[in-house]
Amino acid sequence: MGMPLAHRRFTVDEYHRMAEVGILGEDDRVELLDGEIVQMSPIGSRHAAAVTRLQRLLERLAGDRAIVRVQQPVRLDSYSEPEPDVAVVEPRDDFYAAAHPTPAEILLIIEVSDTSARYDRSRKLPSYARAGIPEVWLVDLALDRVETHREPRGDGYATQQILRHDEGITPLCLPDVTIRVGDLLPPPFRAL
Repeated sequence: MGMPLAHRRFTVDEYHRMAEVGILGEDDRVELLDGEIVQMSPIGSRHAAAVTRLQRLLERLAGDRAIVRVQQPVRLDSYSEPEPDVAVVEPRDDFYAAAHPTPAEILLIIEVSDTSARYDRSRKLPSYARAGIPEVWLVDLALDRVETHREPRGDGYATQQILRHDEGITPLCLPDVTIRVGDLLPPPFRAL
C-alpha cells in the first residue's frame, strides 16, 4: 500500500483566484472552510423564508447599530471564508466594499439548517469558535428550535443554550432587545 495522499489546503487568495480565472463559476454554491472548498446545500423555501425573516427582524431591531449581511462571505482567517446565512457586523461607511468582514467586526453569526445541522455543528461552529466569533446561533428548522453558542474557547463554545418557540433570546450585540424564538422560525410547511 502506498503512502496516503496529502491534503492541499487552499488560501482565501487562491480561492478568489480560482473564481477570477473561471475554475469556480458564479453559480457554484461553494465556500472555503479550513482550506477546503465545500459544496453548500441547495436552499429550500422554508430555509429561504427563515433567512429573510431573520434579516428583516434584525435590520429593524439593529437600526444603525449594525449591518445585517445575508449569505455573503466573512473572512475568518487565511484559510476560511464561509458564507453564513446571516452575519450581523459592525457598521462601516463603505458597507465592506474594501474587504469582507473579519472576526473583529463580526458581532453575531446565524446559520439556518434544514439538512445541514450536523455539518454546521461539526465543521462551521469550531471554525467560528477558533476565529473568536462571540456568538453563533443555529436555527434548526427540523427540530423547530434555536441553539445559541457563546464564549468561544478553542474549537467550541463554553456556553450553549437550546431555546424553543415561547422563549426569548437577547443577542449580545443588542442587549436591549429580546427576540421570541417563534418569531425566528417560519411556520411549518402545510400542503395546500
